[in-house]
Amino acid sequence: MDKNILRIGHRGAKGHLAENTLESIKKALSLGVDGIEIDVHRCASGQLVVFHDFTLDRMTNTSGEVSKYTLNQLKRVEVKGHCQIPTLSEVLTFVNNKCLLNIELKGHDTADEASRLIAFFVEKKGWEYKNIIVSSFQTNLLETVHKVNPNIPLGVITDTNLDEAVNFAKTINAVSIHPDYTMLTQEIVEKLKEDFKVFTFTVNNLKPIKRIKSYGVDGIISDFPERL
Repeated sequence: MDKNILRIGHRGAKGHLAENTLESIKKALSLGVDGIEIDVHRCASGQLVVFHDFTLDRMTNTSGEVSKYTLNQLKRVEVKGHCQIPTLSEVLTFVNNKCLLNIELKGHDTADEASRLIAFFVEKKGWEYKNIIVSSFQTNLLETVHKVNPNIPLGVITDTNLDEAVNFAKTINAVSIHPDYTMLTQEIVEKLKEDFKVFTFTVNNLKPIKRIKSYGVDGIISDFPERL
């Protein structure tokens, strides 16, 4: 069973290096992950940048909202560990279709540009749609991606109401549900898997990892993917 469960690095390898940086993604790849999860926001000059929070305060030497800075300004910001904020384009180029890339739309107005970039990398750069999942808590962003490019696989994230997530997922032909692992039981996973893949987050400790694996989920997102 374990061989079928995808090991997905959370924000790269968040437990080892600064999250959502190329350094963290490189670390995750070195650990042999099957997939990498990242987050994106749209900056003031329009590009999608890979960053989790809406503000720079927690992870960098700068403060303020990510969306208020241009890309040139963000490139001068230092992420903890002397790292730089990458663009989604840079991450797609770096990963280069070597594993699954789960792109979480975090910030506002990210759906159109994400759809455009993904289509470009599939058509021109050797990526395959099967190695992409666009996920979000925000239903409006997923609806937009579905309208713009129905070829892009979609995942619905939830930490509150599984029934609502499932009902919405059916309206956009989503391929996966991404529940908080604390919501799962064997019965729930079996029911979800009738219609969707189940990628659960964020499972870091050995006892929960063992339990969640026993449920037969399709993938586990972890800060420490080597533990999976």
